Amino acid sequence: MARILLVEDDPGIIRNLSRLLEQEGYSVMAVTGQKSALHALEGEGFDLLLLDVSLPDGSGYAVCTAAKKQGDLPVIFLTASDDELSVVTGLDLGADDYIAKPFRPMELLSRIKSVLRRSGRAQAVFELGDLRVDTVRGTVLKGNTEVLLSALEYRLLLVFLNNRGTVLSRSALVEALWDIVGEFVNDNTLTVYIKRLREKIEDDPQKPTLIKTVRGLGYKVGD
Repeated sequence: MARILLVEDDPGIIRNLSRLLEQEGYSVMAVTGQKSALHALEGEGFDLLLLDVSLPDGSGYAVCTAAKKQGDLPVIFLTASDDELSVVTGLDLGADDYIAKPFRPMELLSRIKSVLRRSGRAQAVFELGDLRVDTVRGTVLKGNTEVLLSALEYRLLLVFLNNRGTVLSRSALVEALWDIVGEFVNDNTLTVYIKRLREKIEDDPQKPTLIKTVRGLGYKVGD
């Protein structure tokens, strides 16, 4: 599981982006300023830095410089400013990419996967029984056969894999999937998507062994 340090002072962006990244199988630590970011870099091992240019107690450029001195950590700048000077400054400091706010979630995810792949830091494979999920390539294999999932089915599977061993209530699943791919998700549609997912990944969808129903509580993947 790739570890991402998110440095951003907007609570809304922190909340929504952290949830999106965790649903994709990433581990996320969020901090809000230059000082806390530098402290986090000293004590934790991260695979990617998502970094706002403007911070309340300093500059993202200083954090980028420190990150590059500590093992050439990949950096993607998140900036409200898409002017040429800001972009060039970030790239000159060694940033691997940048994306301007407001950004499209799927575009950001694509860039994250690309940077992790290029840097060799992508820890991308989940295994569950004979199921193998590669989050960099976005592929799901059952044995040697590729399983074709819709965008929402794929994200539902990642939510389960990222919470292995935990019972997830139906309301928690609805909240996790809400508006991630621009589709309306409620309790009824959740039932449909769980049924479809089981039909594609279970040996016997009528007797599921991967996505287990915990009566009265919700669903669980793994022990």
